[in-house]
Amino acid sequence: MILKPQTREEWLAMRQAQGIGGSDAGTVLGLNPYCSNLVLWRQKIGLEVPEDISDKPAVKFGKVAEEHIRELFVLDYPHFTVNYHEFWMYVNDRLPWQFATLDGELTDDTGNGKRGILEIKTTTIQSKTQWDEWEGGIPDRYYAQVLHQLSATGFEFAILRAYIRYYKGGEFRAAVRDYRIERDDVLDDIAYLREQEMRFMDCVNSGKPPAALITM
Repeated sequence: MILKPQTREEWLAMRQAQGIGGSDAGTVLGLNPYCSNLVLWRQKIGLEVPEDISDKPAVKFGKVAEEHIRELFVLDYPHFTVNYHEFWMYVNDRLPWQFATLDGELTDDTGNGKRGILEIKTTTIQSKTQWDEWEGGIPDRYYAQVLHQLSATGFEFAILRAYIRYYKGGEFRAAVRDYRIERDDVLDDIAYLREQEMRFMDCVNSGKPPAALITM
């Protein structure tokens, strides 16, 4: 099922009422260094208003850059049809509280017609630890987001495109990295995430707080 709000205000209202979105998945698992599962629970039951971070420089940069990164992706992968609907929400038919808003919807035009997800991330590296998160994979909280999106949409693969900014020798540099995740390779992880999200939603519906998780 797809919900089609027309404005950001409609999208925010539906997002609050619908349940768990992709950006919540890492928080549910205790992987978000900026928000705990208890804070998220308080937000979902209306005890706390989420902070408006739209004016933060990193968020503003990501919003402006996203369109251009998506356009470059189209040029780099001409065998994909890329569609984008800013406010559309894909909803899991069996888990109606699980939804996803995508940075792009992919269709493989090579003959197999597979449907996929485009997820775009921008980040500025300031330490070796941050680089380590991107070596050989993607940070855990973003991996959880992709798993959630695969679960909500039923699509067959996802590609996360990361635009990574950093400084070397005092000079600004940037790198683009693409990470592809096949649904069939992560079915166990999707099942685990669904189980944890169902437990979290039980807490939301009952008003009983979840056990606090240590942010990793």
